[in-house]
Amino acid sequence: MDFVKAFVFGGLICVIGQILIDKTKLTPARILVAFVVSGVILQFFGVYEPFVRFAGAGATVPLTGFGYNLCRGVAKAVAERGFAGIFTGGLTATAGGICAALVFGFLIAIIFRSKSKT
Repeated sequence: MDFVKAFVFGGLICVIGQILIDKTKLTPARILVAFVVSGVILQFFGVYEPFVRFAGAGATVPLTGFGYNLCRGVAKAVAERGFAGIFTGGLTATAGGICAALVFGFLIAIIFRSKSKT
C-alpha cells in the first residue's frame, strides 16, 4: 500500500506542475522554485510533516519534499547551534540529495554529448 500512496500523491504533485506548465505563462524554472518554496512554507506552518507521514515517498521525492527537508534542517540546526544554524542547517540536511544530483549530472554529461538545437 505504501507504493500506491507514493505513486498517487507524488503523481498529484506532478499533475499540479503539469497544469501550471500548460495553463500559465510561468516558466518551468519558476514552477520548480515555487514547489521548493511551497515545501518550505508548508513545513514552516506544520502542514507538510503530517502529509509526509501519510504519503511517504510521494511527498518527499518531489521538489516540495526538498523544500520540506531544507526547512526541517534549518529548524534542527537553529535548535542545536543557534543563529549559525540558519546558514548551515539547510545544506546539512540536503547534502545527500545535492551530492547525488551533482554526481549523476556529471556522469550523464560524460556519457552523452550535448547538441545544439539548431
